[in-house]
Amino acid sequence: MSVFPRTPRSQRGMALLVSLVFLLLLTLIGISSMQNATLQEKMAGSVSLRNQSFQAAEAALRVGESAVQLDSYLLAECNDTRQCEPPAESSTVKAAGFIASSGVTWIASGTGFYGVQNIGTTQMAVNVPSNTSATLYRVTAVGIAGNSRSVVESIYAKY
Repeated sequence: MSVFPRTPRSQRGMALLVSLVFLLLLTLIGISSMQNATLQEKMAGSVSLRNQSFQAAEAALRVGESAVQLDSYLLAECNDTRQCEPPAESSTVKAAGFIASSGVTWIASGTGFYGVQNIGTTQMAVNVPSNTSATLYRVTAVGIAGNSRSVVESIYAKY
């Protein structure tokens, strides 16, 4: 029996095996990092599109409110309860035009649309002379940016 330690000759290949295992670990860490970076980029893009669609909806809402504010603006009161409800097609509208089920005419404005409904009159009691009535208009606006859609709504009282 020999008391001498093993020669380097018997260790050949072990360094290669260890280095390949480390290379595999580094590759897995790199792939994981790339997937994480890609996911974060997609999320940032989604947030950006959401903000753009919200801003488009806000802009369309302001255009709709400005149209209602004009003295010459007249719109017939909605006929029945179904037509006085908020327009259901606001989640699917893609083009300007009249929708018979809700009685709303969608008008293009920038990258969005707005629709107006006359939901009736009411007696005003706060900070106005007695017996003053106001016509209430619901203005619904939809903004679209990429796959993102935002819907905003306001009620405008016109004396």
